[in-house]
Amino acid sequence: MDKRKISFENLLLFSVLIIAICGLIYELVAGALASYLMGDSVKQFSFVIGVYLFSMGIGSYLAKFIHSNLISKFVEIEIIVGLVGGLSSTVLFWLYNTSQIFEAALYLFVFVIGCLVGMEIPLLLNILKDKVKFKDLVSNVFTFDYIGALFASILFPLVLIPQLGIVKTPILFGIINVSIGILLIYYLKEELKNSLALKIRAFFSLFLLLFLYAFSNQILSLSEEKLYNESIVFSLNSSYQRLVVTRNHNETKFYLNNNLQFSSRDEYRYHEALVHPVLSKAKRIDNILILGGGDGLALREILKYQQVQHITLVDLDPEVTRFFRSNETMKKLNQNSLNNEKVEVVNSDAFIWVKNCVEKYDAVIIDFPDPSNYSLGKLYSLQFYQYLQKITHEKSVIGVQSTSPFFAPKTFWCINKTLEQVFPFSVPYHAYIPAFGEWGFTVAGMRPIPQKNYQIVAGNKFYDYNLTRLSYFSQDMKAQSLEINRLDNQILVRYFDEEWSQF
Repeated sequence: MDKRKISFENLLLFSVLIIAICGLIYELVAGALASYLMGDSVKQFSFVIGVYLFSMGIGSYLAKFIHSNLISKFVEIEIIVGLVGGLSSTVLFWLYNTSQIFEAALYLFVFVIGCLVGMEIPLLLNILKDKVKFKDLVSNVFTFDYIGALFASILFPLVLIPQLGIVKTPILFGIINVSIGILLIYYLKEELKNSLALKIRAFFSLFLLLFLYAFSNQILSLSEEKLYNESIVFSLNSSYQRLVVTRNHNETKFYLNNNLQFSSRDEYRYHEALVHPVLSKAKRIDNILILGGGDGLALREILKYQQVQHITLVDLDPEVTRFFRSNETMKKLNQNSLNNEKVEVVNSDAFIWVKNCVEKYDAVIIDFPDPSNYSLGKLYSLQFYQYLQKITHEKSVIGVQSTSPFFAPKTFWCINKTLEQVFPFSVPYHAYIPAFGEWGFTVAGMRPIPQKNYQIVAGNKFYDYNLTRLSYFSQDMKAQSLEINRLDNQILVRYFDEEWSQF
């Protein structure tokens, strides 16, 4: 076997590795983008994976109808995959912000990329079938394919999304795809027909992707400004989510995955309503736990109480706590609470952290995002509250943000019902937050919630320590016949999706 033959085979096998890596990256980007923009990550990833695998099957079937110019067709498909995959995220972001066809376009991209990737492996097998023994050929091709898939699945969450983000990542791998196509064009020029046409298409695709890569931040900013209709002053992709801060005159807003978390204009209403009903009802508030709340705003309210000796804040995303610890605008808003000497910040999954915790807390403030997907839904589950009970004592008081009782009454009362299975005494209540509308909370404990306020501080702009005033619910904010949210059913996520999808 001559060196030329060995190099030819090795080059094509290397192409398999790149195909596998790039194909899976495009699939992961589509799944991540769908969960970022449409919520319910389990459903979106499931649909994307299903459509992708189905379309690969369609592509494999279609490959049998290609009988001539196999190497040329293989190189052409490599270029098209790179171009389509590289453009996917940029186009989808623009469509999400400017039209109503985002979801259809998303699955069209997934289908087209899957078909093209599905065609490449059968073509490669046909190209090499007369050059390599069948058993060696199949094992080599699939070995490189699976190694590439593993490499991509590790690289995507640990390096690509944190460092490059959801837009730059597919562009980079599109460039890699097209570059492999160009390499094949020059190396296999004797075997190729119409190599000039392939070169023109390849270099056009490469220059277009390089241009998009160079200006991807500006393109994304323009796209997001259309979405938010406000000036973006900060944006960052963390390992878990996309952080965006906008400013409009004197108002600053903070978004996670396009979902508004607070507006500086009225956040005090939310955080006063979340914190003070809890701390005022607790006889002792020496040791406090905050779950979520990485912005430090609930923490700011807790630090108003001189009796507090120590506060542990557990938030999943270190980029969130780092930003709110260091950004001057946010430090002014949260009164530099995250740098207070009484505060210990822990970046960890709250479910696992609470499960393993052995310390006892006098009060717990739970400020998680709404249960829009299963990873968040577990933080409102019966099992989570059972773990929580073990780190509280008989006189501890718990406070939970519980979404809107007006827009999502089933969700709100499901949280309350689940909480009461562990903490039998609760007071659900609500407050009007202009940025969100009517918003709900629950204060709960192992003993009846006292009418008396044991702890009071001055300086609140909204909460006046009259919990009864906030505890009345009109008929349009009530719901009955609800299930308990358990890990094995996640009914809460289904309630949430059903109710909020109407708005």
